[in-house]
Amino acid sequence: MPASRGRGSHAAAHRAPRSGQGLRLGQALGFGQAQRPDEQVLAAASAAQPELAQPDVAQPGIGQPELAQPGLAQPDLTQAEPALPQVAAPELAPPELAAPELAAPELAPPDLARPDLARPDLAPPAWQPPRPAAAERQARGSGDGGGGARRGRLAGLSRPKLVKVAAAVVVAGVLISLSWGVGATSAEPTVQAFLLSWQEGQYLAAARQTTGQPQQVARALADAYRQLDASDLSIQMGSVSQQGSSATASFRASINLGSGSLHWSYNGAFGLRETGSTWRVIWHPSVVVPGLRADDRLAVLSTEPNRAQLLDSDGQPLERRSEAYVLGVQPGTPATLADAASTAEALAKVLPDLNESQLYGQIEAAPAARFLALVTLRPAAYHRLARRLAKVPGLIIEPRLERLFQSIAPAVVGRVGTETARVLQENGVPYQPGNTVGLSGLQQGYQRILTGTPSTEVVVQNAAGHAVTVLHRWRGTSGKTVQTTINSIVQIAANRALARLPDAAAIVAVQAGSGRILAVANHQVPGQPAVNPLAGRYRPGQAFTLISTAALLSDGFNMRGQYPCKARNGVGGVVFTNYPPRLRVRGSRFQSDFAQACSTAFAGLSLRLSATELSTAAHDEFGIGTDWALPQDVPSFAGSIKGMGGQAGIAADTIGLGGVRVSPLAMALAAGAIESGAWHSPVLVTRPADSSQPANTKLSASVDSSLQQLMRSAVTRGAGHAADVSGLAVYGQTGSAPIGSAKAGLRSYWFVGYEGNIAFVVVEFAKSHHQSAAPLAGTFLHNLKAGI
Repeated sequence: MPASRGRGSHAAAHRAPRSGQGLRLGQALGFGQAQRPDEQVLAAASAAQPELAQPDVAQPGIGQPELAQPGLAQPDLTQAEPALPQVAAPELAPPELAAPELAAPELAPPDLARPDLARPDLAPPAWQPPRPAAAERQARGSGDGGGGARRGRLAGLSRPKLVKVAAAVVVAGVLISLSWGVGATSAEPTVQAFLLSWQEGQYLAAARQTTGQPQQVARALADAYRQLDASDLSIQMGSVSQQGSSATASFRASINLGSGSLHWSYNGAFGLRETGSTWRVIWHPSVVVPGLRADDRLAVLSTEPNRAQLLDSDGQPLERRSEAYVLGVQPGTPATLADAASTAEALAKVLPDLNESQLYGQIEAAPAARFLALVTLRPAAYHRLARRLAKVPGLIIEPRLERLFQSIAPAVVGRVGTETARVLQENGVPYQPGNTVGLSGLQQGYQRILTGTPSTEVVVQNAAGHAVTVLHRWRGTSGKTVQTTINSIVQIAANRALARLPDAAAIVAVQAGSGRILAVANHQVPGQPAVNPLAGRYRPGQAFTLISTAALLSDGFNMRGQYPCKARNGVGGVVFTNYPPRLRVRGSRFQSDFAQACSTAFAGLSLRLSATELSTAAHDEFGIGTDWALPQDVPSFAGSIKGMGGQAGIAADTIGLGGVRVSPLAMALAAGAIESGAWHSPVLVTRPADSSQPANTKLSASVDSSLQQLMRSAVTRGAGHAADVSGLAVYGQTGSAPIGSAKAGLRSYWFVGYEGNIAFVVVEFAKSHHQSAAPLAGTFLHNLKAGI
């Protein structure tokens, strides 16, 4: 939902830019960069000849001071540059003492000739301080609260042009220090004072340097950047050209536009007029930004791109269109928004995660007569707050259908938060209308790719709220879609199979032969732990006999041997029983033991295995415990076997108890390995591609064929019979294991199998002794067959 909006900050009207930035003006155009005054004097002194004639070190716009001898013609001071002083002190410097041979530079110690040491109290009584120094004191501010800069701000500033300094003349122990200045005044101190006060947020002090009414000018200076939500301002002084009683000054302003990521710089200029003995900036709104007029204002307009979609394997959105409530305002007229500050305050009270001053700034900077979306709420959140929201003055509420809050595969897609998401505040993200953030799953992992960046313009708006000039533009980038392996048909079939269950359950389906995840569905009910289909760590019970049988077959095991299914079987000092307890297996062949998931038979067969043989088969042939992972922010678990030790521990692991832990996804991949003859690491996202998964592994052809035969018999005439769907060749194995304390009675029920090239796992939590996951597997396959 793209939204063009303006941006400002109520808080900016009450704060100065960061004080640490104040010296930037002093570093511009030579302040802090050009040769220091004392370095200029030393350079002049070292270059001086024994004669009185001074070396030509004149810089543009700076006059050359000369010693005025009695009766000598004075130099022509009628030039554009500031006039320089004539120091007439015949009683202190007799003509004969001013002879060339007495004016040798070596007689004047360099440190005594430094301008910063030529204090007025060292000068002869008749000598008056030059006007530039007085102007500099004026630039420091009058201490009236409008505020000049702190004294240290301008104390170290030097003129941006080199100053000619005459060699000091020492006569009878009296030092005469020559500086620029008595006569025509320079406009530069006024330019310095105005720009520095403006930069420091001392708007009244800056206004007093202008020809305008101070209060009005101060308000205009404050409002200009408040409307931009500017968090920092740096001004660099440019050139100052002066002719008679008029002057022109240039500067360069650099502004941080609130978010910390956008910086706008522009060149400005203004005129000055000499009035009496002082200079004043000729006030006009264009002093702030060239071309700005009295009724104009600055604004930042941003167009937030739509959040891009997560797609299924066919390129269709995984997000469904669902109800959302958009809260906004329409600035511009009292009829639609009488008081933006009151609206921002009231809305922030209802939604305390929003920043009141930032809300106000956004409303203030928004174009007039256009709906400004401020917040998008989920239906549940809106209905909970509806009565309070109705009392917010000027608030407009629009119900919309958005692909934002509901997905057909929420377990992998995750959730999206909007402007009120607390994570935005915790991460220091400034509030902006249209902000969205992934809170979990792929929405979180691919946040930057999905959101792109907004397009932003700094514009001049007229009184009607229309943009008349675009001052600067940042072109944003659209969010990019992320394509997943989720197959919508398989996903919907799984969702519908779980929809009305009384117990918590989950289904995971993968494509055998590729590892692509086709569906991830889970169903939660109050009072039960949720099944985590991707990262859960559960005992799979007898469903793990798929892997222990593969370990037996790899060691030359004879499936046609006689292995009775007893009610009880003691191994390593531990007695194993079947579950459910009444399980009876007719006959004693291994194929029947497998089909009925007989725990006692497999506990006895564990005597043929070592812990290493079992864990090697699980790891090398079925990927249990291998180093694979799903994309970022989608937790997953590859499984593990942490044997309890001893023969009893191996027996427990053989039937999926003991130290065996797996996720439903890990077991679905194991079933896919049996269908295709090779184990494949899981794949969830195909664009952008993830090539960091481990290599695939192959199963022995003979072992694989035997496992397929056993799994088919478990469905046709064994414990998985309820999963047999007419017209489909279904293969599988069942199992169950306690969850947590056995006294709680909660168990996980498993069906692990495949049909065609779709390998899947069904897990259901329940307390019933007669429960099985096979019927739920049958429902899923029936839905899949019907295409629903």
